[in-house]
Amino acid sequence: MENDTFLRACRNESTEYTPVWLMRQAGRYMKEYMALKEKYSFLEMCRTPEIACEVTMQPINAFDLDAAIIFADILLPLEGMGIGLHFAKNMGPVIENPVRTRADIDAIRIIEPEEDVPYLLKAIELVKTELNEKIPLIGFAGAPFTLASYIIEGGGSKNYVNAKSIMFGDPEYWHKLMDKIATLTGRYLNAQIDRGVNVVQLFDSWAGCLSPDDYVEFVLPYTKKVIDSVEGRVPVINFSTGTGTYLEILKQGGGDVIGLDWKVRLDESRERLGYDVAVQGNLDPTLLFSTPEVIKAKVREIIDQADGKPGHIFNLGHGIILGTPVDNVKMLVDYVHEYSRKG
Repeated sequence: MENDTFLRACRNESTEYTPVWLMRQAGRYMKEYMALKEKYSFLEMCRTPEIACEVTMQPINAFDLDAAIIFADILLPLEGMGIGLHFAKNMGPVIENPVRTRADIDAIRIIEPEEDVPYLLKAIELVKTELNEKIPLIGFAGAPFTLASYIIEGGGSKNYVNAKSIMFGDPEYWHKLMDKIATLTGRYLNAQIDRGVNVVQLFDSWAGCLSPDDYVEFVLPYTKKVIDSVEGRVPVINFSTGTGTYLEILKQGGGDVIGLDWKVRLDESRERLGYDVAVQGNLDPTLLFSTPEVIKAKVREIIDQADGKPGHIFNLGHGIILGTPVDNVKMLVDYVHEYSRKG
């Protein structure tokens, strides 16, 4: 591979500079993306391999990124699971038949990726051809807890009342649901690896609503099951938000890389995690709305906290926000490379 810096960092190996990619790097802050969005719905873009490939490549063509991530959504497996999904304007995802009863959980189907998400697998093939071994390609999936919460709540949530009602009120069926989701998520990621992705990331964006003890009892075994199912095939990034108080527990779930949000210091997090795993992060995405001087100062702070040790991948603590200035994104990527080379 022409540039394997990101892969080496995932393996906790020394690199000449700090590799950088950005969550949601293909998306709504780019005019090229918005031009396509005028013609197609979000799901149409995800389900049309040629368009998904084009969107994946937009930031790669615009910035000097060290990895691409396939344009998709964590909810794409839902249709194959028997769960209806659409994206409402200005509302985000809407689950048409939320999972609320034991019968609903029993009815969930374990997906067959070749049958249920063939468009995603084809998009991966197209992107791999476009990349031509220039940089690695990242595949991804929603972690079992985040996916379970979506399908139970029916969309986004502030308090996760419905999900936690099943978790606490009917733990037997909660565990059955989570085991099903872990099984199908493992299949989903392995299918992506079969088609050529070089790294996979597990997104647990909602895990921060849980206490450490509840995470251990109700979530950790299923995160671990997913990661174990792909272990040894490609590096795995275990990413969550709001979980800085129990990083040591997250590590028990597995992963070659632990993703950090911006609510923790990178140096202190590495001390707690140990240096046998790599870390990814952890710039606050809202800083990209500030001035170049402010952004550069924060980049220096994060890279200095990494202290030149192997295994740091620069990223945001979550995805790029709608309206982020494109010039600031380019400057960020270039400056991470520039400053880390000096270091």
